[in-house]
Amino acid sequence: MSTTQMSTETATKTATSLAQRLEVVVVPVADVDRSKSFYEGLGWRLDADIAHGDYHAVQMTPPGSSASIIFGNGVTDDEPGSIGSLLLAVDDIEAARAELVAHGVDVTEVFHDSAGSPGAGFIADTTRRAPGPDPERRSYASYARFSDPDGNGWLLQEVTDRLPGRVEIDVAALAELLHETAVRHDAFEKAAPPHDWWDWYAAYFGARQTGSTPEQASAAADGYMAAVKHVVA
Repeated sequence: MSTTQMSTETATKTATSLAQRLEVVVVPVADVDRSKSFYEGLGWRLDADIAHGDYHAVQMTPPGSSASIIFGNGVTDDEPGSIGSLLLAVDDIEAARAELVAHGVDVTEVFHDSAGSPGAGFIADTTRRAPGPDPERRSYASYARFSDPDGNGWLLQEVTDRLPGRVEIDVAALAELLHETAVRHDAFEKAAPPHDWWDWYAAYFGARQTGSTPEQASAAADGYMAAVKHVVA
């Protein structure tokens, strides 16, 4: 066994024992305010807007995403618009495209690979793109594309059934969120008619995972129970 092979195997074992989560992608842009306005128009959450002299950094997060983007002045020397394909996983490709179009974004029609590969969005030969979603509506096989004002490319990919191991659960964090939800639900439970607690929990979870504060998540869960389940505290 070569030294290189041993080093590679050792590194692999070490890497897989520790969590390494993709957190932020730097997107090179020419105009910070223009880019901020564009991504806000998509409904992305503004996490930070930091300006010191000539330095100006903005961090934003797509709805439901654990990873964010950062762009600004003095953030990177990369050429604005030099990113070819950043991927956004969506539950329904056609609904996601329609929402972007409603926000004024120029989005391609939905496409899939004419040869049957699920990776149409990552095949450079555009002549292989066939119109419409994947005929079998397989997960990972339907795409659409759009660009930001600088030309940085984004891919929409329909993901309905993830490959094994793609999502890991942080048990400690989940336990903490469950405890928080139980505490928050207590006030609603005491004031509301009998109901299924899991409905309130799910609405609270959803709101917290998309960036809401505990207070905002409680209000969102209360609103969901009233509007959808017709349970009013």
